[in-house]
Amino acid sequence: MSGLVKDNIFRSSGSIIEAAGGLSWQPVVVSPQGATFIVTVQNVGGANYYYINGVRQDTLSLKEGFTYRFDQADSSNSGHPFRFSTTSNGTHGGGSEYTTGVTTSGTPGNAGAYTQIAVAVGAPVLYYYCTNHNYMGGTANTVSASVSVSAGKGYFVNTTGGTITIELPSSAEAGDQIILVDYARTWGTNALVIDSNGLKFQGETDAYTVDYDTSGQAVNLVYSGATVGWTPSSDIVNALEPSPPPTQKAIFAFGANAGAVNIRNLVNSSGVIASDASGAGTARGNACGASYGTDKAIFAFGDGLSNTRNLVNNQGVVAADAAGAGTARQYLASASYGVGLAIYGYGLTSGAVSMSNLVSNSGVVSTDVSGVGTARQRPAAVKYGSTGQALFGFGYGSDSTSVTNLVSNIGVITADVTGVGTARYQLAATSYGGDKGVFGFGTTGGLTNLSNKVSNTGIVASNTTGVGTARRGLGGAGYGGDKGIFAFGETASDPYYSGLSNLVSNSGVVASDTSAVGTARTAQTGAGYSITA
Repeated sequence: MSGLVKDNIFRSSGSIIEAAGGLSWQPVVVSPQGATFIVTVQNVGGANYYYINGVRQDTLSLKEGFTYRFDQADSSNSGHPFRFSTTSNGTHGGGSEYTTGVTTSGTPGNAGAYTQIAVAVGAPVLYYYCTNHNYMGGTANTVSASVSVSAGKGYFVNTTGGTITIELPSSAEAGDQIILVDYARTWGTNALVIDSNGLKFQGETDAYTVDYDTSGQAVNLVYSGATVGWTPSSDIVNALEPSPPPTQKAIFAFGANAGAVNIRNLVNSSGVIASDASGAGTARGNACGASYGTDKAIFAFGDGLSNTRNLVNNQGVVAADAAGAGTARQYLASASYGVGLAIYGYGLTSGAVSMSNLVSNSGVVSTDVSGVGTARQRPAAVKYGSTGQALFGFGYGSDSTSVTNLVSNIGVITADVTGVGTARYQLAATSYGGDKGVFGFGTTGGLTNLSNKVSNTGIVASNTTGVGTARRGLGGAGYGGDKGIFAFGETASDPYYSGLSNLVSNSGVVASDTSAVGTARTAQTGAGYSITA
């Protein structure tokens, strides 16, 4: 199919043919996910061959829009890098390496080694081969990926992971009806494509591509007959973006003072910090907190290269340790995004990393997502925008940086954006005003009390003259629906550890110091919780 019909805003006039019978709703149609193939190498008759999931030189069918990983961790892969070409036998057959959508990691024969391909729409027939040796590989056919639907049914279509093509029935009767709904409000990012499968669509043949690419759309298709074919009797966009109630309270927890602690301090909806409360979970510094599930919080990762997590209910009670997910690390950052979701990113293992981990609205931390942007430790992160975007900013890679990385409302981190403001690390961030954020404090080698506002479009402003005691290793959190708070941290003079706090107004003004409450400490973290004041 070629050509383009955008968004199909046509509204039919006259009488509407009613669908025959009732409409039944089907399970959610999900985005393409792909698969993982285990690659091994065996010597047969003095020659080496690739085995794919145990099958010698298996002929593969790779669907367009799907992502496939070819795992080369088995030791037999040593010296046999797995690649793609449009020519049989690749570079040995006079061809060149095919790199569109292809990424590699590690050294074949070692843990974590793989070649991965996100199959492009319209990709040619491919051949897999070894870059070092002749005749080891086979054929990887690429095929169009589509989901067939039936008349008389409704479908929730989730394009979170990529564009989905819906194939309509090849035959239909007047009055047949199909409803398609943007399940995750992601059609604006990854479109819904409709293949009319030989029948007409609004009077046009299926030589036209029908592309719905507005988030929040729902499409009611009715078949009118052979002359006009499928017609969107309604083509609705829900213009109201989801807007969950904002968190009203905050919590600061964990940290270090002479040694690691697991105490917590609750913050009420007026920004007043309570005295220490008994902690839960393993005492540690440099954990990271974020809101999730609209009214709860999560603390995870931290000193000792941990990936332990502790959930916080909507009463501010910290749960015992739960098994973690993702690479254990410290000095990372976290923020809420989307609706009820959170993300952890960057940090330190044996060196700075750029990986991330998504948190579901039930508090489950995902496995690692491949890193994007400059690897660094001790950044900060904050939610912003009307649709739930987030922003990672600042940190330390090979040096202090002010680079930022935007996060979409589906948790995808973008490439580096040139930094604004003084490069620094060990700072904190908090939301304010309902859709904006602010970075504050940190160190450049010397401690600062500078701040940088973040607009509701993710633009970081230049420095605002500092207010409050300069310090590092503090935490930030939203409270009171549209305000924020910075608290605790390490100062430049004895006794170094601080219990000071600074409130942030709903216009982003950082207030002067509020007297210390609770155990003075550094390397603690904060998060908002509770939608009840």
